[in-house]
Amino acid sequence: MTKKIVLAGGCFWGLQDLIRKQPGVIKTRVGYTGGSVKGPTYENHEGHAEAVEIQYDTKKTSYKKLLDFFFQIHNPTTLNQQGNDVGTSYRSAIFYGNEEEKKEAENFINIVNKSKRWKNPVVTTLEPFNKFYEAEKYHQDYLIKNPGGYTCHAIYFDSYLWLS
Repeated sequence: MTKKIVLAGGCFWGLQDLIRKQPGVIKTRVGYTGGSVKGPTYENHEGHAEAVEIQYDTKKTSYKKLLDFFFQIHNPTTLNQQGNDVGTSYRSAIFYGNEEEKKEAENFINIVNKSKRWKNPVVTTLEPFNKFYEAEKYHQDYLIKNPGGYTCHAIYFDSYLWLS
């Protein structure tokens, strides 16, 4: 069975580059979500977050494992910022599709906060998923096309929180 999850945590290039390599991830695409601008573009996506839509195989990974990895590859404690990228477009957000996903995301944020891996509390927002607008073609797989391209993402931690 396949499912989708939509996550935002700074520049979508870096997130996509790291997430696509995870076991069970079938497909990723970058785009905009969480705002009110219809048909957003890179030049006009006010209110939207740069996000990654992830299609995954539930037999090989889970919502929880993907959330865990998400919290390993970006700083969820900086409000509307990742590295040099500042603004609501770069917010940390989980776009949930139903109440079960929302509850699991809330529980996972509590796990992250209790772990004390980050000095400050998590500011990741939980936002109901509405519509995902695919970004322009040149943004898709950007760091594969431009291996020396800018990214503010790294693997900060290399173990799952919920297994500890």
